[in-house]
Amino acid sequence: MSFELTIEEGKFLINLARNTVKQYLETGKAIKPPEETPKKLFEHCGVFVTINSVGHGEKELRGCIGYPYPTSPLVEAVIDSAINAATEDPRFEPLSTEELGKVVFEVSVLTPPEPVEVKNPKEYLSKIKVGEDGLIVERGPYKGLLLPQVPVEWGWCEEEFLCQCCMKAGLPPDSWLTKDAKIYKFRAIIFEEQTPNGEVKRLNLTK
Repeated sequence: MSFELTIEEGKFLINLARNTVKQYLETGKAIKPPEETPKKLFEHCGVFVTINSVGHGEKELRGCIGYPYPTSPLVEAVIDSAINAATEDPRFEPLSTEELGKVVFEVSVLTPPEPVEVKNPKEYLSKIKVGEDGLIVERGPYKGLLLPQVPVEWGWCEEEFLCQCCMKAGLPPDSWLTKDAKIYKFRAIIFEEQTPNGEVKRLNLTK
């Protein structure tokens, strides 16, 4: 992807996400982009903020919300996504202040989703790549998105990735084989905390 971020910029985004959630849980107010925000982070980008609980050496999803498309400056999208991931994910109860020391933050900065063009739906299997691509499946009013790290974490192949994305959209798993389904792919630059409030690293999905 042409847009790149340094590890220092990644650390800035992770710290921003954590500090945003901390202040919001304590005061009910969203922070403004810090004065020291690098200029690059005002570029418009899609982004997702993921919050994972850590215990017994394993991560467990605690919240994940974001913006698939580059509709606002990255720094502002991270602030909004962090608050929403912590308090508005319908799958979970809102995060509590006490939990902040038991969760790690992950920020995935996305390339704009591009349609995957095929003549036969079975060609999708050769047009997407686990460990590189994230997916969006659309069919009628239904839409589902899975980030690139999800199939890697679960050990899925490309076909399972497509099926799971259909189910995320509320569709039957084989819906990607239908003519009216639309498949989009995107890439992501992913930064994550190794421990709560700890070291930040860039996630390499193809290691």
